[in-house]
Amino acid sequence: MMKNAAILIVLCAMPAAAGAESWSSYRIPESGTSVDIPASVFTDEAGRPDGYGVQYRTGDGRADLTVQAVPNDGSSPAAFLARKNPPPGIIYQRVAPRFFVVSSTRRGKIWYDRCNFGSRYVHCVLINYPAVEKRQWDAIVTRISHTLSGG
Repeated sequence: MMKNAAILIVLCAMPAAAGAESWSSYRIPESGTSVDIPASVFTDEAGRPDGYGVQYRTGDGRADLTVQAVPNDGSSPAAFLARKNPPPGIIYQRVAPRFFVVSSTRRGKIWYDRCNFGSRYVHCVLINYPAVEKRQWDAIVTRISHTLSGG
């Protein structure tokens, strides 16, 4: 009984990201961009990015998620990324013919950007979350990244 109580206390103390059990699909009608988002984590709408899409944040403001689609001007993923002038010190970067992924840390937060290139639009997700919560966010970031698609 004591063991169960201890487990319950630990689970309740974990960040909201760990309990991302409520997912929904977000779709940008203009571009066909679609992605699964943890609706139980990103609860507040926080604005609109360039192009089409939406930005969400956690209720306490410690993390945010942007889903965005911009017209594809024919640039390669490498050229598109270079034009965005990412901050120095990228820790992870993968550039392929149809997508790129970059990630690093800045001011105590991990930032993660993935963009998939379709014929008409570039479909992107941008996620910022506390670096000290990396393990709790890994599964969430992976699911978001793997479900990003475009029409």
